[in-house]
Amino acid sequence: MATEGPFLAAIIARLPDPTVNLAAYGVAFALAILIEAPVIMLMSASTSLVRDRVTYLKLRNFARFLGVATTGLLLAVLIPSVYRWLTGTVLGLPPEVADLTYGALWFFLPWPAAIAYRRFLQGVLIRAGKTRLVAWGTLIRLFGMVIAALAGFFVLDLPGAWVGGLALGTGVTVEAIAARFMAASSVRDLLEGKGDLEARGRNVTYRDIAKFYFPLALTSFIGLSIQPLLTFFMGRSIAPLESLAVFPVVHALSFFFRSMGLALQDTAIALMGERFTHLPELKKFALGLGLATSTGLALVAFTPLSRLWFETVSGLTSELASFALTPTQVIVPLPFLAVLLSLQRAILVEGRKTHYITVASALEVGCVAVLFILLGFRLDLVGATAAFGAFMGARLVSVSYLLVRCRSVLRDAPASTPRGA
Repeated sequence: MATEGPFLAAIIARLPDPTVNLAAYGVAFALAILIEAPVIMLMSASTSLVRDRVTYLKLRNFARFLGVATTGLLLAVLIPSVYRWLTGTVLGLPPEVADLTYGALWFFLPWPAAIAYRRFLQGVLIRAGKTRLVAWGTLIRLFGMVIAALAGFFVLDLPGAWVGGLALGTGVTVEAIAARFMAASSVRDLLEGKGDLEARGRNVTYRDIAKFYFPLALTSFIGLSIQPLLTFFMGRSIAPLESLAVFPVVHALSFFFRSMGLALQDTAIALMGERFTHLPELKKFALGLGLATSTGLALVAFTPLSRLWFETVSGLTSELASFALTPTQVIVPLPFLAVLLSLQRAILVEGRKTHYITVASALEVGCVAVLFILLGFRLDLVGATAAFGAFMGARLVSVSYLLVRCRSVLRDAPASTPRGA
C-alpha cells in the first residue's frame, strides 16, 4: 500500500502544472484521511473484539454506521460555502490550489465507506490467521489504483491532482469488494457459531463497543489532524507553494518505510497471547524491524540515491528535489519510532487502556504546533523542513509518554506477564 504515494507523486509530477497539482493532491489527501479517521481503527477493533456471531454482527453494524457518517461528513465539506471557508479562511490555500483540491475531493467520495468496510473485514481475517489474504487484497488494491492512474495519465484529460484522487478512490473500492469475497468463509464460520471463545462475546453491547472504540477513533482523528495542521502552517511559512508540493512526495517516501511498522500493531494484537505471553518475541522482532526500516530510509536520504529517487523516479525538478532533501534527512528515525509506537499501542489495546493512546496523540499534535511555530516562524526554516522537523520531535515526545504508560500496564498485569515495554 505504501507504494501508492510514490507512484502517484511520480504520475502527477509528469502531468501539466506539477507544482500546483502536487500541492493540491497533498491537501486533498490530508483532508480525506482526516475525514476517514473515525474508521481507521476498525481493523484493530475487529481483530480484538470479533470472536463469535454476536460480536461480528454488532461490530459490522457499528462499522456501517461509521462508513455512512464519514461519507456524509465529506459531502458536507464539499458544500461550496463550507469548502470556501475551510480552504480560504482556515487553510489559506492559494486559489489555484483550492480549485484543484475541490475536484480531487469528489474522487475521494467512496474513500471513507470503502475503508470502513474493508478494514472491518481485514480484522476478521487477521483474527482467523489469514493474513496472506490481507496482503493479496492490498495487491488487488494496488492493481486497481495503477490501472486508474494510467487511465488518467494516458486517456483522460484530467489535472494531476484529480488523477491522484481517482486512482486512490478506485483502489480502495476494488479492495473492499475483494475483502468481501476473501472473508466469506471466515464470516460464515462466525455466523454458524464456529468462532472461538463464544461465551466471551455473548453479552457485548453497542455501548461496550463504543466505549472500547471511542478512544481509538479519537486517537486516529487527533493523529491524522497533523497533516491538515501542517498544511495550515506551511501555507503561511517560507516557500509555501514549494513546501506544499514536496510534502506529499517526502511523506510518501517516509510512509513506504513506516508502513512496515504500522502493520505490526494488528499483528502484535493477534499474537500477543494471554497475559502478554509472547511480548518478548514481539519486542525482539520489533527491534530488528525498526532498525532495518530506518536504515533503508537513511540510505535514500544520505546517499546519491536521493537524487535518483526525487528526480528520476518521482519526477521532481532539481529545485523541488532540493526542497525535499533536508526534510527527508530529518525524519530518518521515524520508521523506527513507528515500529515502537505500534508495539506500544498493541500493549495498551490488549490491556484495555486505550485512553492512554488518545492522550499520546493529543500530546503529539500539541507538540507539532509548538515546534512548527518555533522552527518555521521563529527560526525561519523552509515550511517543509519545519513541518517534518516538528513531526519528528512530536513523535519522540509521544513514544516517550507511552513508554512510561506501557511499563505501568505491564507492571500491573498478572505475575506471569513478562516485564518491560
